[in-house]
Amino acid sequence: QVQLVESGGGLVQAGDSLRLSCVASVDNFRGYAMGWFRQAPGKEREFVATISRTTNTYYADSVNGRFTISRDNAKNTIYLQMTGLKSEDAAVYYCAARPLWATISRLVADYPYWGQGTQVTVSS
Repeated sequence: QVQLVESGGGLVQAGDSLRLSCVASVDNFRGYAMGWFRQAPGKEREFVATISRTTNTYYADSVNGRFTISRDNAKNTIYLQMTGLKSEDAAVYYCAARPLWATISRLVADYPYWGQGTQVTVSS
């Protein structure tokens, strides 16, 4: 079983930066492709970014160039560095893990393991 705990959310102003972290309690963390998703009130959960076991990264068009996903296998942790935050980035951000040895995916349904989420609020 994979347990994921996010942190780093908060209230920021438009244009600010924020870094989210997600720590995984699992053996062989390097064997998991990971992703960040977000969900705003009244909207469906949506893909933000994903990182493969070999650190290939992919982003949603809406955050490409502003957000950076990374991983530190020694710390069982992935990060989401967010810059140039906009009001439309406000949401609960979730960390997710693919099944062991699986490839990356942009689809919510492909991720069986989820954290509890961390709130990001952006004031304009």
